[in-house]
Amino acid sequence: MTQLVTQVQTQTEEVPVPEPGPLTGFTVGVTAARKVDEQVALLERRGAAVVVAPALSATPRQVADDELRAATEQVLDSRVDLFLATTGIGMKAWFDAAEQWGLLDRLVEHLGGAEILARGPKSVGALRRRGLRELWAPDSERFDDVLAHLRGRDLTGTHIVVQEHGQSLSMVAHALRRLGAGVTSVSVYRVEPAHDPTPMFGLIDRVADRSLHAVTFTSAPAVGSLMEAAASVGRRDDVIAAFQADVLATCVGPVTAAAFELWGVPTVEPDRSRLAAMVKLLETELPLRHEGVVLDVAGHALRLLGDTVLVDGTEAALTPAPLAILHALAERPGAVVSRRELLSALPRSAGATGEGSDHAVDMAVARLRAAVGTRLVQTVYKRGYRLAVDR
Repeated sequence: MTQLVTQVQTQTEEVPVPEPGPLTGFTVGVTAARKVDEQVALLERRGAAVVVAPALSATPRQVADDELRAATEQVLDSRVDLFLATTGIGMKAWFDAAEQWGLLDRLVEHLGGAEILARGPKSVGALRRRGLRELWAPDSERFDDVLAHLRGRDLTGTHIVVQEHGQSLSMVAHALRRLGAGVTSVSVYRVEPAHDPTPMFGLIDRVADRSLHAVTFTSAPAVGSLMEAAASVGRRDDVIAAFQADVLATCVGPVTAAAFELWGVPTVEPDRSRLAAMVKLLETELPLRHEGVVLDVAGHALRLLGDTVLVDGTEAALTPAPLAILHALAERPGAVVSRRELLSALPRSAGATGEGSDHAVDMAVARLRAAVGTRLVQTVYKRGYRLAVDR
């Protein structure tokens, strides 16, 4: 009996390799505690490697109920000529608390008889949800511009109520009093540093060692928290220098960016103070700043794009220490770079301190050669190393 044997041929489907995103090869630090998953997803979708280190607690600490109620009753018992609303979350929390105490209608009516200025769209939204309308709000969303709006006016005898935005606005209150106003500040919540500072300390080291390309900030208190943490470990000057030169401080808006002015740190910010707009800005800024270096080294095409290294079009996997050596050599193609200079380029994690420092450099060079090829990096006896580029 003849048996019919049917052979079934299976074809293996090739899994398409995803196209590199506009942020492929770049590492971005994220300091946000709120909406952090959304931000990380936006960055990773564009190819970025992300380091998360919340600068603040995810949940602001509410002011004690009796303290907020006492401040509310003080507002209700006095004339309010001008009301300054600074944050959406603060206004919502205040109105919600007043509703629980049965004081909401009185508070809304009382504030409704005043001239209302709002710092930005979130505070505007919180006011309008309770039927209140602002008379004016700056396009910049900066509290400085609210103050500038008031400076040209005679505020003598005017009573102003200021809703604080998580940090004390005592200096704002003093400035308004100098203009003749009486000021009552209402603090609804206070921001606090992250409960676990370990990730932040790690981020600070990476910024100071310049192993990040950018760090994102979504609030002014986050900037202050990072700088305070950096000072506590003796690295604030290193962090400021890194932000001034190599690490891009990326802010969600002008209020956050203003917090860097004290430190002389340049920042970038999108036209609209939105998370997606900030990430979109990074798509343009980082490739422009690191548009890639292509070198002819020992007959091979060496391309550096952020942390991505290609040799003749093939990616070479490099750990931080050999990558730092390569970037230091590529800054002066063909020139001899001393061990001392290469040592200063190594990240702290390479352990290049004290005795054995030259060994740390030599080991990093050995790993670099193993990844890109031995002929690309030349040893110059008693002087250092160079890329094999004809100058």
